[in-house]
Amino acid sequence: MRTFIVAAAIAAGCAALTAGDVAAQAAGAAANTVESVRQAARTDRRGLVERNMQLTPEEAKKFWPVYDAYQKDLERIIQRQNRALLDYINAESSMTDTNAQRIAKDYVAADLDEMKLRDKTLKKLASSLPPKKAVRFLQIENKIRTLQRFDIAEQMPLVK
Repeated sequence: MRTFIVAAAIAAGCAALTAGDVAAQAAGAAANTVESVRQAARTDRRGLVERNMQLTPEEAKKFWPVYDAYQKDLERIIQRQNRALLDYINAESSMTDTNAQRIAKDYVAADLDEMKLRDKTLKKLASSLPPKKAVRFLQIENKIRTLQRFDIAEQMPLVK
């Protein structure tokens, strides 16, 4: 079964150089950063989050159980999204209007569940972490999920 789970966050810094050098350097740095973060998320997503959260030991005791529950629930949602995408890939050449509507409904329902999960997780984190760190987690996850979605979208042909 095809899986389209990749991850990551984008961050690139540029030194003060001429405009042409900055653009070329930024493009290369961004590409390296995106790919390195994708690789890190594939092999050690938890480590990637840990390095970027900068938690105190006390915060970590409260954060990791919430994170683990979030990842477990998110994995189920991602499986549903992937199932809808695989249905599309398998039916692409013979896609009917009814099938297209069903696939769209399944995918949107999974997206809504992901939003609800993020909201639920933010509420849990907001009660146990400083607000900035709770938001930082959402930013990290948003960047990872955005790259995952981009990678999927890049490979998916439009419905004919």
